[in-house]
Amino acid sequence: MNIRSAETSATGRPDISVVVLCYKAGESVRALVARLEESLEARALSYELILVANYNASERAADPTPEIVKELASRDRRAVAVALEKEGMFGWDVRTGLVRASGDAIAYIDGDGQNPVEDVVRAYDALCAAHADMALTYRVKRHDGLQRIFISRAYNLLLRALFPRVSVHDANSKPKIFTREALSRLALSSDDWFIDAEIVIQAAYKNFAVAQIPTVFHKNLHRSSFVTARAVIVFLAELVQYRIRTWLNSGAQV
Repeated sequence: MNIRSAETSATGRPDISVVVLCYKAGESVRALVARLEESLEARALSYELILVANYNASERAADPTPEIVKELASRDRRAVAVALEKEGMFGWDVRTGLVRASGDAIAYIDGDGQNPVEDVVRAYDALCAAHADMALTYRVKRHDGLQRIFISRAYNLLLRALFPRVSVHDANSKPKIFTREALSRLALSSDDWFIDAEIVIQAAYKNFAVAQIPTVFHKNLHRSSFVTARAVIVFLAELVQYRIRTWLNSGAQV
């Protein structure tokens, strides 16, 4: 990583903040961050990286990731380490990263290497070219197994059935990127895997202009998926509950 001072855009903020979700990524996060920086610098973007490595207290001793991201951040003024004891799951990690982002555009991406880091720049360019509020990828080729592909397709079909204004192809795909103003209009509260759906639902019902670009989703070479059968059931239950709440509450945001 470089150690030069962060540059900023004409607004005084970085062109882009990238929240990298590093939970239990371990040593692999070093190479991923280096590739991400290379991609951003090739595009001549000013940027900051928010490296989120929140941890469960019971696992702290066995997980080196919090210390790794702190080390990376100590060597680069454009990087910020977020390593807090967890008060939630994936959604909580996303929110603790987004709240620290200061860029004109704000993206988040998983730090396990399944999402190509080069997609951050591709999504940024799509956001700008379309003058959109939000951009995200959709996975046209996946290497994570037939079961995960089936579950994802079924989930997206149910999402669009319950929320007809949602038009994105792949709600859980990342990176997702927003203009700073658009992100400020989202009222996110999910602490778990539902946060991706919460984002696309709110974006649809707030009439966000959304750009979508195709991508390839790679197999995780370092660990098995954190998305368990129980998590899938919780996904589906939360989706239905969210729809019911919006029907019952006339003051709901969607």
